[in-house]
Amino acid sequence: MSKTLSIDGMGCDGCEDIVESALSDVSGVSDVDADHEAGEATIEGDADTEELLRSVELAGYSAESADV
Repeated sequence: MSKTLSIDGMGCDGCEDIVESALSDVSGVSDVDADHEAGEATIEGDADTEELLRSVELAGYSAESADV
C-alpha cells in the first residue's frame, strides 16, 4: 500500500535523506522516496499514518497526509 505525505521544510537533498531515514525506521515501511521540490514523500508498506507523521515531526519537519 502506498501513502503520500506533504512535508513542509525540506529544502535540499540532505533534507530528503533525513526524512527518508526517519520514515524508513517506522515499522511496516518497505520503501520511501522523498522529493524536496514537490514537498512530498511517498511511502510503500503498511505503516500507520500517525506513526509516519510523528517520525517526520521528530526529524524537524511538519507533515500531513496528502492521501484523499
